[in-house]
Amino acid sequence: MHSFNKDVGYLGEDIAFRYLKNLGYIILDRNFSCKIGEIDLIGKDKDYICFIEVKSRYGTIYGKPCESITYYKQRKIYKTAQMYILKKKLYPKFNFRFDVVEIILNHSNNNHSIRLIKNAFGL
Repeated sequence: MHSFNKDVGYLGEDIAFRYLKNLGYIILDRNFSCKIGEIDLIGKDKDYICFIEVKSRYGTIYGKPCESITYYKQRKIYKTAQMYILKKKLYPKFNFRFDVVEIILNHSNNNHSIRLIKNAFGL
């Protein structure tokens, strides 16, 4: 059985997927995983391959969703992205960046706020 947090995560990823497509991103992969970790979405935005972390929350009582992406999590995403680049033989054809999609959901209706942070971190 799925936990509530996983359900919120899946809902957020679906919202982010549609949002990014509407912005013109070409989504290359969803939930890419390897022995190192997982990347929620991988997309192409103009000349960039973007490794996208999606963070969803109901409210900000514990801080903004993007604040939960620790240095450890950033390193894990970075190393997973390296595996993706090697596996797909993308280097040196593209530029790369790490984006974050932050989604704050609403308990009372289907409305939500969404924020895209391009080039959110780099190592």
